[in-house]
Amino acid sequence: MKVFKFGGASVKDAEGVKNLVVVLQKTNEPDLVVVVSAMGKTTSALGEVVYNYFSNPLEVEASVSSIYDFHYKILSNLFSNTSHSVFTKVNTLFKELNDFLKSSKSKNHAFVYDQVVSFGELISTTIVSSYLSEIGIKNTFLDARSCVATDSNYRGANVNWKITQQNISDNVNPKGITITQGFLGAESSNNFTTTLGLEGSDYTAAIFAYCLNAENVTIWKDVPGVLNADPRYFSKTRLLHHISYKEAIELAFYGASVIHPKTLQPLQRKEIPLYVKSFLNSQDPGTCVGKGVQLDPMTSCFILKKNQVLISLSSLDFSFIMEDHISNVFKWLHEYKMKVELIQNSAISFSVCIDNKYNNLEALLAKLREQFKVKWNEGVTLYTIRHSKPSEIKALIENKTVLLKQESRETVQLIVKE
Repeated sequence: MKVFKFGGASVKDAEGVKNLVVVLQKTNEPDLVVVVSAMGKTTSALGEVVYNYFSNPLEVEASVSSIYDFHYKILSNLFSNTSHSVFTKVNTLFKELNDFLKSSKSKNHAFVYDQVVSFGELISTTIVSSYLSEIGIKNTFLDARSCVATDSNYRGANVNWKITQQNISDNVNPKGITITQGFLGAESSNNFTTTLGLEGSDYTAAIFAYCLNAENVTIWKDVPGVLNADPRYFSKTRLLHHISYKEAIELAFYGASVIHPKTLQPLQRKEIPLYVKSFLNSQDPGTCVGKGVQLDPMTSCFILKKNQVLISLSSLDFSFIMEDHISNVFKWLHEYKMKVELIQNSAISFSVCIDNKYNNLEALLAKLREQFKVKWNEGVTLYTIRHSKPSEIKALIENKTVLLKQESRETVQLIVKE
């Protein structure tokens, strides 16, 4: 048994779905779990539906209609017969979505988000599974929510591994091809849909691989593999042929976007190799994450995070910043849902770089001012460089203002104002 995961970019249109078939035919794996994300930018479009549900209800119907039109075009390009059963299946899913939006009275944003956004994966896998059947590739459609059991922490649910293991053992046929959704789970008490967080489809692939003792996992992307830097921001990049689990977890922790941080841990536990390959060039070797050499080739790796916030705190009475002060700061960071990217402290000051994902900065700053003198910089960029050379750091910070630098044996982190 092997596990393949196809992201939204790989199934963004009818040609993408057809290319997925090409990948399956070229790799010719008889026993597969195929994890599929929502098509193209559907997750973002459904996020807009959620926004309208709370803030602009008159626009809900139109925003759903545009998503329907997007999928109907893909269906029409894949199935010449509009009376094919897949049209009824997709229409039924959109009816369920509309029924939820009309009947729900919930004010819990995260709950509504998960119920709405989940339709992206349900629709995409319905289309992919039906198309495979249409062209003669036998497969089984599996609702991932019947397998991945979670708590009720909507938008970032935690997996109940014991129940999930049993569910997957009971529901997944170890033979043949199974099509299922990434990103989705269901909480145990009421069976409401949950999601596993941003890029959670990679994590889904790892969950199934772990529970099935899979031979390996392949994530199919629009890049040749894991690069040492994001080509959108760096002109010279190198393909990493092999990365150890430890190094990959370090890169993911610091924000490398190719691999989801939670994906690697269950795979490492059972030493299941992870491949990242191009869905456009499926025969190329890509990148392998697994046991062995730390990095091949051994080269510097650059990770960039834009639009961060650097907050610097000092005491109002010139006293030392002690453990009780710091514990309060972390309590408030958690309370206001701030993702901490870097911390640095001295006897009289404490600095923290955060991602203001949920736009709670003003409320956090107001709370901090009750106990501290507060300075902050918005719109800063955090660079993390693994295995760097001094000349590379010098070139990186040229014509930039360095607000904070932190260095360890293998890692340099810089907060700069561009």
